[in-house]
Amino acid sequence: MRTHLDCLPCFLRQSLIALRLGTEDTSLQETIVKTTLEYIQETDFSRPPAYTTTFIHRKIRQMLGRDPFKGIKSKYNNIALEMYPALKSIIKRSNDPLQTATRLAIAGNVIDFGIFTSINIEETISRALNNSLSVDHSIIFRDSVEAAEEVLYLTDNAGEIVFDRLLIEELISQGKKILAVVKGSPVINDSTFSDAEESGITEICEVIENGSDGVGTILEWTSSAFRGAFDKAQLVISKGQGNFETLSCIDKEMFFLFQAKCNVVSKELGLSKGSMLLKKS
Repeated sequence: MRTHLDCLPCFLRQSLIALRLGTEDTSLQETIVKTTLEYIQETDFSRPPAYTTTFIHRKIRQMLGRDPFKGIKSKYNNIALEMYPALKSIIKRSNDPLQTATRLAIAGNVIDFGIFTSINIEETISRALNNSLSVDHSIIFRDSVEAAEEVLYLTDNAGEIVFDRLLIEELISQGKKILAVVKGSPVINDSTFSDAEESGITEICEVIENGSDGVGTILEWTSSAFRGAFDKAQLVISKGQGNFETLSCIDKEMFFLFQAKCNVVSKELGLSKGSMLLKKS
């Protein structure tokens, strides 16, 4: 996926979200946003939007001297953990636990404070459980899961990672070995190893870092250890829009679970904004 002109104002809006979370110093906010405009000006339109977004957020963290999303990440890990018992019960009562756990994992993708300033988790859960997915490759997904002994699971955001835990637990109950992947260092509100620990995922499966602070999964920026695991993976479950942006052109059996959160991605897919997808690569 390439960057479009409509991505440019979104880059700026994402910068403002991060700065308002990171400092109340308006003078510092103004200084940093002027710097991010330089990165926006240098956007390489041949690459996915995630490249420019990575450079912007890396600079914001550097100039702030801290991770502006740290507090909100822990907050939503705790919110999601409070919801976990009820969500687990929904899966246990379901006639199709795999489908239900998958839809809940997609619902969790709404927890994205790189894009949104407020979210309605309960409404999104209801929509995921009761409405049709805009792209639904669940039959192929089920066949692929049954055929695989091991699954590489690319997580996306903090908070959302608790919803991923529900799907990972269901896959484990079907005898699958799961290798979950988090970011190598902070970027936006993406999950790192500490979020995997807070969510409880480290207690149920192996978790590795991808060695990168890139938005999505920009393979050339990841560690050799991660790339080795990615290359040999029988099946990859990829969470989030950023991973779709950066991996959709890779020749690999993958399933993308996410919500189309912006007009550019929605238009690329021929769908309406907010669409939920379980899409085979």
